[in-house]
Amino acid sequence: MLFNPANATYWIFLAIGIILFLLTIFSGGSGEDIEIDMDADADIDAEAELGSVEILGWLGIGKAPLILLLAVDFSLWGAIGWMLNVGVGNLIGTIPTGFLGLGGVILISSAAASLFVGSVISNPLGKIFASFSDDTSSDRFIGCVGTVTSKQVPYVNSRRVGQVDVFDRARNLVTISVTLPQWAEIVPERGERVLIVDREKNHYAVIAKDSSDEQRWLDDRSQIRNSQ
Repeated sequence: MLFNPANATYWIFLAIGIILFLLTIFSGGSGEDIEIDMDADADIDAEAELGSVEILGWLGIGKAPLILLLAVDFSLWGAIGWMLNVGVGNLIGTIPTGFLGLGGVILISSAAASLFVGSVISNPLGKIFASFSDDTSSDRFIGCVGTVTSKQVPYVNSRRVGQVDVFDRARNLVTISVTLPQWAEIVPERGERVLIVDREKNHYAVIAKDSSDEQRWLDDRSQIRNSQ
């Protein structure tokens, strides 16, 4: 039953995971040359409560490059689902098929298991990738430019967060949670570029790139350096 065609769904998931791993390796882990439609992630509510940050963190988002996290999740989904399908098939005498019966239960269960295991190992994976960078601290994104993937970036006092895709200095693509500092005047929206200027407790502070807010931030930094 191990190579029964009924397991084709999980073979596809496993193949996708392996392909993503290969793309990650050959692209140097940057994801820069990998064209993956992340519109689904862009639909994350830009004005979600800060509690949503914990959910995203539980899934491993922000702890490792997205392309690597997807590779892990798809590989695990394929492997776990395949083994469950074979195991159940040996017990009942036939491979479960269809999404409305036992096959659907295995599909959902294997997906949940892969997300859980992926979230557990995402942090060490992120540290391994960060180890290739000269700067492995949580401040490694400060000064980097990212692209807004949520509807917009809310202000910090709104207790809501936005989402930004950013390449760190090691060219690892990571999705981070962000807000605007209280003094910012321009609210970046989806698809616009932002500059990461500070690290908060659960997120980063950003401002609109090539804007009056950026010029004000640069002027303030210049004054601080001149006074030292």
